[in-house]
Amino acid sequence: MKRALRALGVLSLVLGTLLGAPSLASAEERPEAFARVVVDEVELRSGPGATFRVIGTAHRGETLALDGRQGEGFWLRIVTDDGRIAYVLGAQVEPFAVRPGESDKPSRPGLLAPPPLRGTIAGFNIVGGVLRIPIADGSFRGFGYMEFIPQIVLHETVTLNGFLGAALTADGAQMFYGGGATINIAPSWPICPFVGLGVGELRVLPNADSFVLKKESLYMARAGGGFMLALRGRILTRFEVTNASLFTTEGLKNAQTFSFGLGAYF
Repeated sequence: MKRALRALGVLSLVLGTLLGAPSLASAEERPEAFARVVVDEVELRSGPGATFRVIGTAHRGETLALDGRQGEGFWLRIVTDDGRIAYVLGAQVEPFAVRPGESDKPSRPGLLAPPPLRGTIAGFNIVGGVLRIPIADGSFRGFGYMEFIPQIVLHETVTLNGFLGAALTADGAQMFYGGGATINIAPSWPICPFVGLGVGELRVLPNADSFVLKKESLYMARAGGGFMLALRGRILTRFEVTNASLFTTEGLKNAQTFSFGLGAYF
């Protein structure tokens, strides 16, 4: 209780300093309010109370940006790295003010944020782009396509993926599906590169009058990579290029996808 009262007192002093700054002072000259975690682990909740949902955690020594309000009771409002509002128990953090120009100054959430992978269990991506595959005469042709990618998050660095895609044109349909895994190389970076491997099947279903496509079902091994760009507010964009080795009676042939889309994790 004493620690909670002390934390609220310090926060009141910090906010008083912020609000009481001279009106002529520019925003760059005003101090900013932060809180440092002083326990092993603190839960970030969606509301000011123990009954609200936990939306994240922070560990001893981590710095949280205060929202500029005291919150309710012994709960303080903070802004998470991805721009969401959360609440922490005042007894578990120590508020402090930082003035511009101080060394090792903490940063507040900006336009970019780390991908929302930590603490999530599943997600999905919807992408679209170009599917480049061999056609009936042996040459390659590009088709517009869409792909749905559900994911199970084993760790922020590893996900298990399914994929289901289709290109529907006047000549017929090319559908592919399968599963694999993705390695997120730098999950704490706002621009997170990744690589993936997968296996599946490609089915080509031409129209009866098509001379461009031929009916076939081909097993494929798929590899690719790209990067995720995460924005504040858990908005995630995905850019990816893949190559699929198609196992045909004539030997191996290749198909590629070039895609861009949006994703979400929960």
